[in-house]
Amino acid sequence: MKFIVSSSYLLRQLQVLGGIINNNNTLPILDNFLFELNGNALKVSASDLETTISSKLEVESNEDGSVCIPARLLLDTLKTFPEQPLTFTVEDNNTVEISSNHGKYALAYASGEDFPNAVELKDPSSTVIQGDILATAISKTIFAAGNDDLRPVMSGVFFQFSTDELTFVATDAHKLVKYTRKDVKASQTAEFIMPKKPLNLLKGILAGSEEDVSIEYNESNAKFVFDNTEMVCRLIDGKYPNYEAVIPKENPNKLSIDRNQFLNSVRRVSIFSNKTTHQIRLKVAGAELNVSAEDIDYSNKADERLTCDYQGDDMQIGFNSRFLTEMLNNLTSDDVSLEMSLPNRAGILTPVDGLDEGEEVTMLVMPVMLNN
Repeated sequence: MKFIVSSSYLLRQLQVLGGIINNNNTLPILDNFLFELNGNALKVSASDLETTISSKLEVESNEDGSVCIPARLLLDTLKTFPEQPLTFTVEDNNTVEISSNHGKYALAYASGEDFPNAVELKDPSSTVIQGDILATAISKTIFAAGNDDLRPVMSGVFFQFSTDELTFVATDAHKLVKYTRKDVKASQTAEFIMPKKPLNLLKGILAGSEEDVSIEYNESNAKFVFDNTEMVCRLIDGKYPNYEAVIPKENPNKLSIDRNQFLNSVRRVSIFSNKTTHQIRLKVAGAELNVSAEDIDYSNKADERLTCDYQGDDMQIGFNSRFLTEMLNNLTSDDVSLEMSLPNRAGILTPVDGLDEGEEVTMLVMPVMLNN
């Protein structure tokens, strides 16, 4: 088996696929890329058993065959080449020889038959969504997903598709983000929970892409197809918590404020907060918002006054500054609105402007008890 391919073109594709490979695999075969050659079409795959991602490349060849090539070694080698054609030849002595303009490099390979096969989806439903919309939906929600192994359903992003809209939700029980697109619809109602790792990969590949992504899914797996790449991943098994029940409906106290000003203030003040609770206190009265924090153990404290637009009763509420910072960081609007009902009920953070048509973002942050 022999083929010729451009070094930078191959590196670009392999770097995308390499993101799925774990540093310490239980199965040594997973440390490899699977190369499957069929005439001038080369299909390269990488897998961690949960997720398999593959790309089709055009190469110069008229042969067939399959081999597994060590991923780390191949990537490290390709990174050092300037743009040039490389010739890959599978030799009889169990090595793949790569010939460049200046030298030859031999890598031991494994048989292509040992590589695990990607799952075939039986009777999938499907939806088509623009790449950039999917990437935005992932980046707007994924930061709020949990890391708790005991509650695996919360460690992913919940995809909820209906014939009216698509909704993406993530929560770790302290914060929750719900992102809705009214301008994209699915052919039928479906819901599933996607794990974080393949989503982070998709987010990186699809950001800014105008390509359509076809999503196929059944009870246990989902498949994303775009460009000449496809990714199949196992879904998280279980029932997602009823997030609608947690979102408070009646929130008479509404505060709107410049996002950057609020974010910088929370960041500054939180430096003085307790290192374990990260607690900051918001105190609103009239058109004034007080942001304060105190670390009693070290006698550190900070207090800032901001002007805001506020309708409602005077109130004090405590939040974990890390969650608030993450959420404000993730929004892109100039102004944000924070709606509250009581000091022990969740606050709802939404952008006031800067959204595309059909786009909705709701963020929910649980308060912390204030020790007066």
